[in-house]
Amino acid sequence: MADEMWKEKFMRYLRVEKNYSSHTEISYLNDLSQFESFIRSETGTFDPTNIDADLIRIWISQLIENGIKPRSVNRKLSAIKSFFKYLKKTEVLKNNPAETVHGPKIEKKLPTFATDTDLEKILDDETEFSDNFEGYRDHLILELLYVTGMRRTELINLKDADIDIYAKTLRVTGKRNKQRLIPFSDNTLYNIQKYISLRDAKIKNNSAFLFVRNNGDPMYPAMIYKIVHTHLSRISTLSKKSPHVLRHSFATEMLNNGAEINAVKELLGHSSLASTEIYTHVTFDELKKVYQQAHPRAKK
Repeated sequence: MADEMWKEKFMRYLRVEKNYSSHTEISYLNDLSQFESFIRSETGTFDPTNIDADLIRIWISQLIENGIKPRSVNRKLSAIKSFFKYLKKTEVLKNNPAETVHGPKIEKKLPTFATDTDLEKILDDETEFSDNFEGYRDHLILELLYVTGMRRTELINLKDADIDIYAKTLRVTGKRNKQRLIPFSDNTLYNIQKYISLRDAKIKNNSAFLFVRNNGDPMYPAMIYKIVHTHLSRISTLSKKSPHVLRHSFATEMLNNGAEINAVKELLGHSSLASTEIYTHVTFDELKKVYQQAHPRAKK
């Protein structure tokens, strides 16, 4: 199979049948050219019919040894897999040697979270929030995001009717309209009632939504982000200052203080335990830090 022939046909296949962008085409072609150079250096020729899974694995290992990041290695492997899949589809090959080859695992980034001490300094500081409707609203936004772990969209969609002041629970509507109940404390109940009192005194055309703007309209994502970002900016150690940081902080504090992981899963509205398990890595990381700081032989 002449080099230019398979390259041309494969590129045409990506463009016409797979409808890939020109950027992806160029990226795949570059990855294939690198693979071709490796195969030639190993075997003296480039014949796809004589390439097996072991050769592809050696190439992957070499990429890793050369310092190529796992995400980039997996992208290159994806190009190779597509190429051999195409050759099998066009009956150039009977078997796809790349089918059983797996790329390196990509480590999940641990979520950014703030400590309870840092958040208390903000929430309990009387000078942090103005003494009016907007100040009480912004304080309650940060408080609810942190003490309930709800998502930004869930907070925006909260309605007065979702608050049960007797049971002290919030009815939260999550992804796929799945509803869950989240409890809150007496102190949070007081703050909710204080905010609603100020809101209703200021805004006469209030909608059914709990959190509103000065004109009574519901809030929007960018507005929530700006409010949270402004106040979390006081914590210099945070690399991120988004509403999701408060969700991460909620889950981390819950687990650090002995909550069962299944209970945290339900409170967060996760559909599977796998989504919640990342927070166990965070808590273990914190445990390691405590050990290294406290144990006299930890650094020996």
